[in-house]
Amino acid sequence: MNCSDSMTIRAINAAESADILIGAGRILRGFEYLHKESFCSYNACEIADHICINPRKKIVALMSGDCGFFSGAKKLSEELDRRGICYEIIPGIASPVYLCARLGIGWDRLRFVSMHGAEANIVREVCSNEYVFVLLGGEKDFSEVCRKLTEYGRGKVSVFLGENLGYPEEKITKGLAEEFSGVTTSKLCSVIIVNREYEKYLASGIPDDEFIRGKAPMTKAEIRCSAVSKLNIGESDICWDIGSGTGSVSVEMALRCPGGKVYAVEKDEETAELSEKNFRKFGCDNVISVCGRAEDVMEKLPVPDCVFIGGSGGRLSEIVSAALGKNPSVRIVMTAVSLETLAESECLGEREITQISAARTVKAGRYTMLRGENPVFVIRRLPL
Repeated sequence: MNCSDSMTIRAINAAESADILIGAGRILRGFEYLHKESFCSYNACEIADHICINPRKKIVALMSGDCGFFSGAKKLSEELDRRGICYEIIPGIASPVYLCARLGIGWDRLRFVSMHGAEANIVREVCSNEYVFVLLGGEKDFSEVCRKLTEYGRGKVSVFLGENLGYPEEKITKGLAEEFSGVTTSKLCSVIIVNREYEKYLASGIPDDEFIRGKAPMTKAEIRCSAVSKLNIGESDICWDIGSGTGSVSVEMALRCPGGKVYAVEKDEETAELSEKNFRKFGCDNVISVCGRAEDVMEKLPVPDCVFIGGSGGRLSEIVSAALGKNPSVRIVMTAVSLETLAESECLGEREITQISAARTVKAGRYTMLRGENPVFVIRRLPL
């Protein structure tokens, strides 16, 4: 940020003693006063090539911010390692450290997200963290982030926008996300989003009545809790929910993979529209609704890490074969309410079968009674 004003003395000494300076044009302009030979590039291969043709010279590659924070230094160091070139990394001041200092916020509380030429499930990140730092740039701009937060019902979260940090034209703006939809900002900007009503725990077995229901089928809380837990979903996993219904399972899968994606496949268009409302209600922008028959759309879906099958439309064997064809090690869990579907589950191969019978309390006058839910089989494909 603003070149030497925010560099450590060690970094300044390295630049002053260098024979050649390498960096993007914006960065090199701040070092023109040194009158050094320079090479303008931020491409790792080009920089490594230039280093190779100058083996006896001391070369400094200048990176904005800190080399360990979503920096081009990562690709460059990998390229230098590949070519056997020795180097030293000198740390700097990263933009979240600088912005937090200007705002009086401890940066150790932040969840870091980069949307600088990268995709991110920003709504899900904001829902599950009190403080989120977002590095922007490329095609994703600040107004688009605020527009999406507002679309998913999170327009009241506080945002702190830092533009051109460290430069004379630095500008820091505060407000609510809904106030910034359509606002034009500098491409050199960073954002801190504060959500005081963030999710303080990972929900499991969300009560059925919290979902928008309609007439669509839904996997009940007790079954959903067991099925999702058996999938062992990782933070960045790609998940399929086949026969998603109201989207209740998709939502609980999405809560467990904030850095991944859930593809909710539902053949009924009206039901798919209903599930979209639930995805927005629970802030799950990492769920992609896919309307169509599973056997028709699965070929276009990305390789899954795990698959839940809540409804197969009589095509269970085809669905399982398609999932295994994409990933032979995929984790599969399905539910069955009929003995016929249980028998069909043989197509999973080795499996673990759990039968769950749940009962819930209901009031009958001054008495409390138990009302049984339909027993359900939860079937998990065992790893090879």
